[in-house]
Amino acid sequence: MPWSSSVDELSSGETRFVTHRAARRTAVVAACAAAVLALAGGVAIGRYGGMALAPSAPGPAGAEMHHYVVGEIGRMNASIALLDPRIERLAAQLAELRQFDQRLRAQPPRGAAVAPAAPATRSGDDDGGEGGPALAPRHCVEASAARANAHAVNGEVDCMAATLGALEQAVAQHEAAWDAFPGRRPTGAGRPGSPFGNRIDPFTQRLSFHPGLDIVASTGTPILAAAGGRVIFAGQKSGYGNAVEIDHGNGFVTRYGHASKIDVQVGQVVLPREHIADVGSTGRSTGPHLHFEVIVKGVQVDPADYLELFSAYQSASEAANRAASGAGGANG
Repeated sequence: MPWSSSVDELSSGETRFVTHRAARRTAVVAACAAAVLALAGGVAIGRYGGMALAPSAPGPAGAEMHHYVVGEIGRMNASIALLDPRIERLAAQLAELRQFDQRLRAQPPRGAAVAPAAPATRSGDDDGGEGGPALAPRHCVEASAARANAHAVNGEVDCMAATLGALEQAVAQHEAAWDAFPGRRPTGAGRPGSPFGNRIDPFTQRLSFHPGLDIVASTGTPILAAAGGRVIFAGQKSGYGNAVEIDHGNGFVTRYGHASKIDVQVGQVVLPREHIADVGSTGRSTGPHLHFEVIVKGVQVDPADYLELFSAYQSASEAANRAASGAGGANG
């Protein structure tokens, strides 16, 4: 969604976030970084560990250098021990995000058949030009055969820490993209009402198309933003009564209708599940409920697909976190 989580950019009038393609590219790069990090640790331990165990030069000076290098290797191992759990957690997060993205692309939302088809080939100005030869990744361990010393050991630990920082930044970018995915349930309470699609109109009793999902709830029930974004409409809208529209970037907009009260204003940046309005029965409505729409590039699609997909991802993520916590407790 080029997406950005910057509040300043959202407030500037144009909502932009990380595209799925850019997110996938970042995930691949980050995964490679994790592999490089693990390789660097193993090679460094083997390289300097072997040096520490090798016979030292004769005399007091040689013994002193031997003990000094052994101490440096101990400190490096301690640093690696601190980095390893963080690498595992970040790698797990990236795996979850890649699975979520794959499911999103593999299951196009129902009702999206009338949406403009995506081009089969990548546009040159889509995410900016990229290319060049694909070379093997560089490791933190020095490629030269120069004699190792304590400064080189410290330098490699610094390199590993910098690589970990890049990995954390990649995860943060992914999380910003998911914050703008409109899949969170827009009310904390309520039951399903009219689904998306054709139905018998409650006023005319004739077949008509319902462009959203109704959630029946009591008047005053909080309406929550399905994702983070910028409010682009807040007020009276024909057929919807009091309505709110939020732009999430990348062509995604959500609409919330029939509210009894609106709590946001145009231009305001909202967070996922932020309270934006209250359920009501304003406009063309037979009783208190929320009319919820997901609009992709100007076309209304079935919100149920997005709610189900996000719910599945959230459940998997929570299960993975519980498993990781349990493993951590067992190891501790």
